[in-house]
Amino acid sequence: MVQKVAATLDQKTVADLDRWVSEGKYPNRSRALQSAVNLLSEREKRTRLVRELAKIDPQEEKQLAEQGLGDRAWPGY
Repeated sequence: MVQKVAATLDQKTVADLDRWVSEGKYPNRSRALQSAVNLLSEREKRTRLVRELAKIDPQEEKQLAEQGLGDRAWPGY
């Protein structure tokens, strides 16, 4: 489902949108803005993941992984 929203943009941003549309990069302003929002959303997700991964203690993770090596609950291969 799409929803219409209003946005206030400076003249340079509107000029960029119009240029991208006229160059055929996007079919219209809405698609260009949607693409920009999607890009920022994906970037935010990646940076959040990187921040969370930075919190991991490699020694603790190694210790936890090694504890599981002798676990008989896993089937043999």
